[in-house]
Amino acid sequence: MTDTPARLLSLLSLLQTPREWPGSELAGRLGVSRRTVRRDIDRLRELGYPVEATMGAAGGYRLVAGAAMPPLLLDDDEAVAIAVGLRAAAGNAVDGIEESSARALTKLEQVLPSRLRYRVRTLGEATVPISGDSPVVDAEVLTVLAGAVANREKVRFGYRSGDSSDTSRLVEPLRLVTAGRRWYLVAFDTTRDDWRTFRLDRIHSPRAVGSRVVQRDLPAESAADYVAGRRTDWGTPVHRIVVTFHAPAASVAGRLGDEPGEIEALGEHRCRMRAERSDSIDWLAARMLMLGCEFEVHGPEALVEVLRTMSARAARAS
Repeated sequence: MTDTPARLLSLLSLLQTPREWPGSELAGRLGVSRRTVRRDIDRLRELGYPVEATMGAAGGYRLVAGAAMPPLLLDDDEAVAIAVGLRAAAGNAVDGIEESSARALTKLEQVLPSRLRYRVRTLGEATVPISGDSPVVDAEVLTVLAGAVANREKVRFGYRSGDSSDTSRLVEPLRLVTAGRRWYLVAFDTTRDDWRTFRLDRIHSPRAVGSRVVQRDLPAESAADYVAGRRTDWGTPVHRIVVTFHAPAASVAGRLGDEPGEIEALGEHRCRMRAERSDSIDWLAARMLMLGCEFEVHGPEALVEVLRTMSARAARAS
């Protein structure tokens, strides 16, 4: 490759993949000598790209984080994927990133080749987001919790429950999970000595306390399974849940540990839940009663029986 600018762009594109490149492999990819590769590496460094070299048989070159973000070189699929992600983020439930996402998307679409710009716009025009009054998550809360998860640090925060009571929690965070337009934190609550799921829109004033933790065994295959209610320590059979709620879908979704698609709108003021669950029927029944709306259970019978038992217990207590 004799065209120096084109060769430098090709070299930069290779270095932007997360691996070390031996000089001999770079030379082979570019069709030049190893001496030319070293010279081109020096040119990239002069342009501000932080290229690090390691010595030895397993050494090579790699691009590391610098003081400023250099221009990225993306292939067609990568560019489309980022554009789609930015378009989704512009309407996301995280407060404060909508405008930044829209600006970034505008800049990206401006420099996309016409064929890619057409793909992105076609997808955008064919996609309609679900509107609703879903609560938004503070971007700072999200950042603090994500850092605590990455560093395996305990985090303390205030938490507002569904009945508006406010408590202080000290937890060992495991993962952040998104379901529909809601964010959840899966963490081990040290006060209650058990795993808990926390809605991020109800968390305030989080701060890492600097105490590192050893990851505990989660009673589920994954954090997403735990949020969906599929705990492995319940040992209950799979139940096919069908329930109609007399409430908007936006006010029900995310409050029953449901996954995206399990809550179907049946108009402006009704929705239906269709799900297959292996979690506790007692837990689900209690959560349904806490919604504060009328509902009809179409199945399973086990859920109906649990609700009857709860009703009789409440009647005796009152």
